[in-house]
Amino acid sequence: MGYIKEKFKVKADELNIEVKDLVKNHGSKKIEDVTVAQVYQGMRGITGIVTETSLLDANEGIRFRGYSIPELRDHLPKAPGGAEPLPEGLFYLMLIGELPNETDVQTLSSMWGRRSHVPNHVFDAIEALPITTHPMTMFTVGIMALQTESAFAKAYAEGINKKDYWSYMYEDTMNLIARLPRIAAYIYRRKYKGGQHIQPNGMLDWAGNFAHMLGYTDEGFKELMRLYMVIHADHEGGNVSAHTTHLVGSALSDAYLSFAAGMNGLAGPLHGLANQEVIKWILAMREELGGGMPTKEQIEAYVRKTLSEGKVVPGYGHAVLRKTDPRFTAQMEFAKKHLPNDELVKIVWTVYETVPPILQELGKVKNPWPNVDAHSGALLVHYGLVEYEFYTVLFGVSRALGVLASLCWDRGLGLSLERPKSVTTEWMKQFVEGKVTADAE
Repeated sequence: MGYIKEKFKVKADELNIEVKDLVKNHGSKKIEDVTVAQVYQGMRGITGIVTETSLLDANEGIRFRGYSIPELRDHLPKAPGGAEPLPEGLFYLMLIGELPNETDVQTLSSMWGRRSHVPNHVFDAIEALPITTHPMTMFTVGIMALQTESAFAKAYAEGINKKDYWSYMYEDTMNLIARLPRIAAYIYRRKYKGGQHIQPNGMLDWAGNFAHMLGYTDEGFKELMRLYMVIHADHEGGNVSAHTTHLVGSALSDAYLSFAAGMNGLAGPLHGLANQEVIKWILAMREELGGGMPTKEQIEAYVRKTLSEGKVVPGYGHAVLRKTDPRFTAQMEFAKKHLPNDELVKIVWTVYETVPPILQELGKVKNPWPNVDAHSGALLVHYGLVEYEFYTVLFGVSRALGVLASLCWDRGLGLSLERPKSVTTEWMKQFVEGKVTADAE
């Protein structure tokens, strides 16, 4: 057993003791009340899941094990000559709960490199799909095809002690994360580059090798992939992709089945698909305004037109955040350093100056500020990745880091099958009239 796996086991055992103490001594303590509106409107704000890897604060943004994105950019190890944090370091932090050193990160890079071989039948399954298939559909099919390699599924079928579930989930997690860049790059090269595939480079880090397999040699793009993989990795446990992975995993589905389910959620327009919608909206705006760099006044008029037509300005507003998404800010800082004169990026910044005041004026959303999706597309376009449908696949590769680290913790803590209570609207009508009580079955 490798030292990272051993360290995780020690951490899991320690936290298990704390969790059992909390449940034993405080299990009946109420966290909050639930309103009728929350039940009908997507369970917004209801605390009902434990996720160890990250916590989203409405005013401070996402924190990974207590560290903000600016702190991660300062403290996590970098690639030689690079300035952006390595995703391996963030995964280690989410899994172990401690900042990694250079050795920890190099160990993970090497481990994922050794585990990155993808069986041919996975590629065959992808090849069986029409070339017109959306990249996210190909991605989930590839993950499902890879499920044949699940260590957990094999061990469970043979009969294992539930105390050992975590060990096989850990192995599946490491194997799956190692192989996802290869699958994603294969899809990209198949769909957009005539099937001219690029073999992995074992000398590169995880994100750098992903950039290489996509076909990008620019060091700036490799740096962007490192940053992109870090800032999209996790967003606590209530978002659709994280919650779905956790929910399906609670049935003791293996990492492949659980993650594929999460990716089907990420593919939705209200979740990960939003990043392609933003860049499409910006390009449509520029085309309608005659091309080139629009003025602030032109952008303001187009925004108002978009809203008057009953549409949303994609990339603005967030279910939880009440400030500019720190992930947007990180990308803006990257752009100011690497591509300050890019016209599309300048449009993103002007939209940033324009949209929030309009949304505040109209009272359209509680949070009028940009989220992570508002900036990422412009950066990708600058480096030549203009295939917008593929953007959500990039998001999915990154999101694996957080949701699979969480899945390890689910098994390490022995969390139960998730099964919330549901009611009918007829029951709800009787409840508000006082004819039934909330604890009635």
